[in-house]
Amino acid sequence: MTSTKAGSHFYDRLRSLKMNFFTVSAFMVYFSISAGESCIKITENQHYSCMGRNLSYIPPSIPSSIQTLDFSFNVLKLLQKTVFPVLSFLRVLDLSRCQIEHIENDTFYNVKNLTTLILTGNPITYFGPGCLNFLHNLQRLVLVDVGLSSLQLQMNNLTKLQELRVGTNNIQSMSLPPFMSTFKDFSLLDLHANNISIIKTDHTAVLREIGRNMTLILSLNPLLYIEQGAFKDIYLRELDIRSAFVSSAAQKAGLKSLYGLNVKRLMFGKYRCDYKIISSDAHYLDGLCFINVHEVYYYMKERHDVPVNIFRCMINATIVAVKGGIIREIANVPFHEIKELYLISSQLDTVPGKQLSHLHTLEKLVFTDNVATQIPDFIDMPKLQYVDLSSNQITSTSCCSFFSGTPELRYLNLSLNPQIGLCGFIGIGLDSLEILDFHHTRVVGMGYLSLFSNLKYLRYLDVSYSSITFVNIYCSYGLSNLKILKMAGNNFQGDVARYLFNNLTFLEHLDMSYCLVVELYPSSIKNLQRLRLLNLRGNNLMTIDFLALPILKQLTSLYVDKNSITSVPLYVLQNLPANLSEFDLSSNPIDCSCSQTDFISWIIQNQNILKQPENIFCKTFSQSSDFRATDFDTDSCVHKKRLTIVLSVCFVTVVVLSSLLVYRFQFHLQYCCILLRGYRTPAQQECSYDAFVIFSSYDGVWVMNELMENLENGVPPIQLCLHMRDFQAGKSIASNIIDEGIMGSRKIIVVVSQHFIDSAWCRFEFELALSRFMMERSANIIIIILEDVEERKTKKVFGLHKHLKKNTYLKWSRDPLRKMRFWIRLRKAIIATNQ
Repeated sequence: MTSTKAGSHFYDRLRSLKMNFFTVSAFMVYFSISAGESCIKITENQHYSCMGRNLSYIPPSIPSSIQTLDFSFNVLKLLQKTVFPVLSFLRVLDLSRCQIEHIENDTFYNVKNLTTLILTGNPITYFGPGCLNFLHNLQRLVLVDVGLSSLQLQMNNLTKLQELRVGTNNIQSMSLPPFMSTFKDFSLLDLHANNISIIKTDHTAVLREIGRNMTLILSLNPLLYIEQGAFKDIYLRELDIRSAFVSSAAQKAGLKSLYGLNVKRLMFGKYRCDYKIISSDAHYLDGLCFINVHEVYYYMKERHDVPVNIFRCMINATIVAVKGGIIREIANVPFHEIKELYLISSQLDTVPGKQLSHLHTLEKLVFTDNVATQIPDFIDMPKLQYVDLSSNQITSTSCCSFFSGTPELRYLNLSLNPQIGLCGFIGIGLDSLEILDFHHTRVVGMGYLSLFSNLKYLRYLDVSYSSITFVNIYCSYGLSNLKILKMAGNNFQGDVARYLFNNLTFLEHLDMSYCLVVELYPSSIKNLQRLRLLNLRGNNLMTIDFLALPILKQLTSLYVDKNSITSVPLYVLQNLPANLSEFDLSSNPIDCSCSQTDFISWIIQNQNILKQPENIFCKTFSQSSDFRATDFDTDSCVHKKRLTIVLSVCFVTVVVLSSLLVYRFQFHLQYCCILLRGYRTPAQQECSYDAFVIFSSYDGVWVMNELMENLENGVPPIQLCLHMRDFQAGKSIASNIIDEGIMGSRKIIVVVSQHFIDSAWCRFEFELALSRFMMERSANIIIIILEDVEERKTKKVFGLHKHLKKNTYLKWSRDPLRKMRFWIRLRKAIIATNQ
């Protein structure tokens, strides 16, 4: 017989059918939208939700192509034909909690192709005899908590019905209408939490005719009496009678009354933790001996004051599961064909390895949430493939030889135990091991030795949070076929992590979270070309430059959240693995500054592959900042960059222009510096000359023969400063003009001619002289017009035209009388003081 995944049955399967799958999914959506909004589309396969909108009609906006409609938690007190528009493609309709009281005939005419109808939680007082007419394709009918008192419903046209769920009602008899014996596909009848107290033979007549593929749920009923033979020759796929008896005595009698029943899966016991002492009754489960059962799931909540062999009547089962209760010890049980055994939360202090050693057919043993402290020897168990000893109190110094009799063992779980010690090597009886789990169990010896040399088939190894410090680079030697390695919460000594994974060439999943890793070196992953998932959560990484390595081209998932990453360089982002579909960068101190616009822009544009992008916060200004990186305005940085460029260009332009101006007017500046150092008037300083003559070299003959001859040889003699004669050698011309000429002379004589106008040096000297004139506010400048110059040309010399307009000047003439008067006036102007 094919074994099933019975572990899932260990946990209470009580499900409140008041809210089915569709209602739950819509309920989650309900809180994300306001009540005033219209119905919303949930999925692409035409699933709409109108849940909780206080609607009293089906909105006309619902498309005719809709396949699933959740209309729960609205107000439809009366159901009639006109309530529903024509929805020919509608398959699933949920009307839970809609305050429905009356359902008229032919109500579902416009939705006749329904396969699932859910009416949970409606106070229905009237079912029209033809209310379910036209629902010929209905497969699942849910009438949970609708006030039903009987199963005698007018549904003879529902010939394709597969499931009828009528839990949490007031039904007192499990008798089905006779016409349901023709429902060949009918496979599930859920009568949980009703008021059934008596089951007679005629109540099960229809079940007997239906066939072998039936599931019957009678849990949470007050069963008091089952007539002998009521279930004889009935074949069920599953029978659930958990918490279905009013007392332990009723359960003992009821189990005996099930004789002749053939059931694949029997679930019995209790839901609640109501421990009861059953005194002096070691045979309360004897009724199981008369039931032909393949899988037994006993939810045990009792404790006994006498030894009870709970397995005595389960010896023919292939799967036996016991959860809860208090079982102090297990006797040898001669199971004939058992394949799976589950002992969970039963207070057992010893793993029954010796008691089970004779079970040559056992393939799976789950022994969890008990109080066992040691691992026994598993001897002569040739078919055992799966052993789960997690969540016990096992403290062992060595686990090397316990499994010497299990040559086919492929799964071993020793997680959530205090301590497991590994000896020189693991391999005795574990040569075929494929999955080994030690998570949250302190593993002694693993970080120092190479212990896995014989585990050549191992594909999965979990040593997370096992207090291991890896000091030997050969710790993983022998794990050449390992695909999944989880080692979170451990440590690496020195640079062991650089070489620890070199031989794991088939590794696809590596978890190194919370391992205090500061940097992942390229040498650590150089041989991991098949790696698909890399978890580095909760370390101290500051960079993830390794992502750009071509060796990681197969990587699809990367988790580097809760590290110290502030940014990722552009070249890394541009060389990310092409298959990367899940990338977790959350809870890192991201630098949201304009220097990281490439990185921030990448985050904003790639939220489809980022996990929790809403938790990627900027920590530029404060570690407690809750400003999301996805809200950062990168455009502002573009404007800032543009402004910076403009200002830089302007600054450079100003500097260049200033340099040119300084170069152009360097002598003017020099003169200004002299003035700033402290200007002294001719009366305050000793002047070397009476007058400094500004003239063009082309007018030099007149200056030498006329001006100089008449002034220097006259009485009294006037000492003139001529740049061609009196300037110091080795000194710049400009300095000589300023120091010797302008500043060293009491007066300045300007000889204006056409040549003067055209001379740059003359213009320069006049501008300096004009500066002195403006400082002294006196007639220290004497202008001689040597020849007539057009008025417009005088404007070429800065200040000359204006000066001629406001001040008197001398004009040279060759007339003897005028010439005489010229020299007298000139001499007088030179000799005159500032007063």
